[in-house]
Amino acid sequence: MAVAFPEVRVGDPISCESLAIFPLFGDGGVDTVTYVLSEEAIAMETVSVTEVSEGGSVPNLSVDNQGDIRVLFLEGEELIGAKQNRVLNLSLLIAAHSKTPVPVSCVEQGRWDYRGKKFGSGGHSPSSLRHILKRSVAASLSAKMGHRSDQSGVWREVARKHRELGTTSATFAMSDIFDSYEGKIGDYRERLRPVEGAIGLAVAVGGKIVCLDVFDRPATCQKVWDRLVSGYVLDALETPPGGQEVSKNDVEALVSKVGGLSWQPVETIGEGQDHRGEDTALAASALTLDEKLIHASVSLGA
Repeated sequence: MAVAFPEVRVGDPISCESLAIFPLFGDGGVDTVTYVLSEEAIAMETVSVTEVSEGGSVPNLSVDNQGDIRVLFLEGEELIGAKQNRVLNLSLLIAAHSKTPVPVSCVEQGRWDYRGKKFGSGGHSPSSLRHILKRSVAASLSAKMGHRSDQSGVWREVARKHRELGTTSATFAMSDIFDSYEGKIGDYRERLRPVEGAIGLAVAVGGKIVCLDVFDRPATCQKVWDRLVSGYVLDALETPPGGQEVSKNDVEALVSKVGGLSWQPVETIGEGQDHRGEDTALAASALTLDEKLIHASVSLGA
């Protein structure tokens, strides 16, 4: 089954040190799918994210949407609290008035005790971690094992980030890296403000495209822009400025390649349909509802 990847126009990049962001523009279509973002729903307390049981399960959490509107969770977003911090293994839509178990990966290796019963919103995974998630989840789906990640690989990457960025954490928590670089992340975000009208962004670090995200509407892109950028800052902090630059032509070639992928429908959690596309250079996923694209993302590794 083909995914109707949208026609997008690549805008001029904005940059800060080794990080460059190319805004992606679409046709400005009508918002036909109603949802709120997880961060909004958690803040409104219409959705709660908890451990699946009192004892908990590392690769699974429970999402209880008590609201009247479906909720969109994004691959790589961090959830902080309960017995240990996690990140989402895929993007998914949680139906109104439903309770759904969701697959996650642990990004805090040294804790398994409660810090409150509910999870709150945290940062967003850097591109290096998203690549591990996407590749390993695709392999798990191919093996008919669900949306499971390479948990050991995730822990190794978080530990590597701590080591390379010179941060410390009693529990090897990814959130402690964000806390340590809060000021620097804020500086990047001020220089890389959301671009009005963009439905997505392609990201280059140190002369290499590492990630691409496309949403169904500009409003969603505006809301998640800063959180996505925060994750990419952790990649940029490892990479000195200078060297080869990525051009608009490079991004346009990637967009064309993604549009031509052989997308395969796979097991889906929540509402909509999960699709996967992959080749030797990249891994891609797309969430659709009623054949309308909600979120597509592409990872090319660090």
